Amino acid sequence: MFTGIIENLGEIKKIDKYEDYWKFSVSTNFTDVKLGDSISINGVCLTVTKIDEKQLDFEVVSETLIKSNFKSINEGDVVNLERSLKLNDRLDGHLVQGHVEDTGKILSKVTNEGETKIKIEIEKDIIKYCIYKGSIAVDGISLTISKIYSNSIEICIIPYTLKHTTLGIKDVGSLVNIETDMISKYVERRAQFNS
Repeated sequence: MFTGIIENLGEIKKIDKYEDYWKFSVSTNFTDVKLGDSISINGVCLTVTKIDEKQLDFEVVSETLIKSNFKSINEGDVVNLERSLKLNDRLDGHLVQGHVEDTGKILSKVTNEGETKIKIEIEKDIIKYCIYKGSIAVDGISLTISKIYSNSIEICIIPYTLKHTTLGIKDVGSLVNIETDMISKYVERRAQFNS
């Protein structure tokens, strides 16, 4: 479980591609990571399989490659990193599972004084879980939805978030990982049982 508050930016150092899974090597300045720890990379919960000084290795299965923007990631790309939540930590963002549902595409990115508005196209079967002023994780970043359209959402980013996450370097047309708020999914599931 994560909070969507990005702790560090890492770099994809190496990608090994196999038939049904990939291996990633990612640079980081984390010093307290051990084998088996969960790390969110662009919002995807992955397990540390190897540690080599300031580099962590992860294995990525085919389902994750299909559902995330990892399928278009390259060596040298920068990624958002967050260590898993401790039970005694503050919950500064919102509860993020690291179970990415799909990718969205950045349709527009407009910067005005004090904020950047980003419009993201997402699938209609996912947009039903979005609510105005509700939480959403975009590339693992806990954000608030400021507008909802028929097939897209808008989020407003403060300069700090733009500077300290990959949203600062993402362009129009870029794919981002989307995880909607889990509470809405539980509400829908409960309603199905009661109908």
